[in-house]
Amino acid sequence: MTKQSYAVIGLGRFGLSIASKLFEAGQEVMGIDIDEERIDDGKLTLTHAVVLDSTEEESLKSIGIRNFDYVIVAIGNDMQASILTALLLKDMGVKKVIAKALNKRHGQVLTKVGADWVIHPERDMGERVAHQLLSPNVLNYIELSSEYNIEEIMIPPGITSKNLRELDLRAKYNLTAIAVVNNENIIISPSPDQILQEGDKLVVLGNRENINQFANIK
Repeated sequence: MTKQSYAVIGLGRFGLSIASKLFEAGQEVMGIDIDEERIDDGKLTLTHAVVLDSTEEESLKSIGIRNFDYVIVAIGNDMQASILTALLLKDMGVKKVIAKALNKRHGQVLTKVGADWVIHPERDMGERVAHQLLSPNVLNYIELSSEYNIEEIMIPPGITSKNLRELDLRAKYNLTAIAVVNNENIIISPSPDQILQEGDKLVVLGNRENINQFANIK
């Protein structure tokens, strides 16, 4: 995995969760919060941690914020601070700004001020839980559009010991196999002769209805 640099602004439960996961994955992570107690709580799971007000341009400049690959605005309940922070970051030339929205209107404003990706935690988590309940074999997914996903699927029992040529995913389900994951090894662009074993995971791209049909083969 290529090492990247991340700054997470706002170390509440949501921000600290993201920062910790990125740090565990070996990434460089700076945590930023106006509350010194939150900075103290996050020091053990961050590369760097600083106390500053993200609505002050000079403070952001002082830590070289524009040099980070990604800046995540995870400010809790202060909508005004969240919007102003996102606006300042884009004006300063930050490459990728990801911002947490408190509601639909907040999300619309964040998009208008230039946020590259707006996250709606409650909505997104609800959709993910519902998706998991409807398709228990689906382990994880990335929504590409209203119709298409990339999904990681636990191999259904009915297709173990078969290879990708036999499954003929493109003809039967209009799906593309992107990778096979077995014992934490990832095989990118697997060959048609790749045999799928019990416990393997298959990463596919396609229409979500087709993926759901495939994931629930008996």
